[in-house]
Amino acid sequence: MTFDFATASTIRFGSGCLADVGGMTKPLGRRALVVTGRTPHRADLLIERLIDAGIESTACSVSGEPSVDAVRHAVKLGRDLRCEVVVGFGGGSALDAAKAVAMLLGNGGDPMDYIEVVGRGRPIAKPSLPCIAVPTTAGTGSEVTRNAVLSCPEHGVKASLRSPSMLPRIALVDPDLTLSVPRAVTVATGMDALTQLLEPFVSVRANPLTDSLCREGLGRVARSLRRVCAHGRDAAARSDMALASLFGGIALANAGLGAVHGFAAVIGGTFNAPHGAVCARLLAPVCRANVAALRTRGSGGEGLNRYDEAARILTGRAKATADDLVAWLESLASELGVPSLSVHGMTGADIPDIVRRATQASSMKANPIALLPDEMEPLLQHALKR
Repeated sequence: MTFDFATASTIRFGSGCLADVGGMTKPLGRRALVVTGRTPHRADLLIERLIDAGIESTACSVSGEPSVDAVRHAVKLGRDLRCEVVVGFGGGSALDAAKAVAMLLGNGGDPMDYIEVVGRGRPIAKPSLPCIAVPTTAGTGSEVTRNAVLSCPEHGVKASLRSPSMLPRIALVDPDLTLSVPRAVTVATGMDALTQLLEPFVSVRANPLTDSLCREGLGRVARSLRRVCAHGRDAAARSDMALASLFGGIALANAGLGAVHGFAAVIGGTFNAPHGAVCARLLAPVCRANVAALRTRGSGGEGLNRYDEAARILTGRAKATADDLVAWLESLASELGVPSLSVHGMTGADIPDIVRRATQASSMKANPIALLPDEMEPLLQHALKR
């Protein structure tokens, strides 16, 4: 058995730990670019903490999922201000943007010089500027991943900048920051967290360290996802989901993902579809297709055993099987009101092109079995049903 394992240099987790951000940032630099989401005023308290620590801070808002152009704008601002540290504050979009900006400030050049699949794919040779990631949602795990997903509208796809040097220097996870997240966002990000625990667990690159994180995270999702969607101010449930998201981020960074994210990269880049909502709708159909393919074409039982174990964790039933897992995921998506992909403008006519492009997505490489086009198309048809 051979595997690597890497994560953020420092992880601080706990209710109220945002108060520590000034002291943790100060050794890394005195001029900070704070990359936020579409509502930058939510970062006012963080910026106050930085200023109290003697750190000059300038906020830069990234509206929606980060595009190549949005990152270019933020990089120019960071260079003009001679920033020494980048702080990402927000959901996965803000954190991905912050990691991309920190990398480009350290390496120079344009995002398209380094981006995978549709860019020039140059290696990232130099360290990023120090980056601190402070998530305000529980789902993406971006605070502990080594990539940044950017939308490339001219190519109709999302693609990644990726390097071990893009791991944030500090991940500061304060569950209190998620207490006010609206229900719709809680559902989408919570289902994303579930996906990012289940896919690494069944991945062909799974290892004992990621397995332990996934098992623990899946158990927390099982007891708290429904609860937090119904009672958003439940601090214990919010803490569970923040920790599950953190574990999922560490796991995916080291074991990879799968077909859900392979499709999501294409669908999210083609339509105005939030990443978490796409993953939420695809999770059950992809699991069903993977299980069927493993049964008919798989070379061994390990993949099916993984799905069976996940079923036992999530359902709480000692004899649950992969089929029970698919049923549980379908019931969960229905109960939480996860919308069809058709609400984002996708139709059946789009499926052949999505399948063609998704086969090139990097996430597909870790799927427990390589799905064939005639297995992919029906699952996308299913995800279009209302």
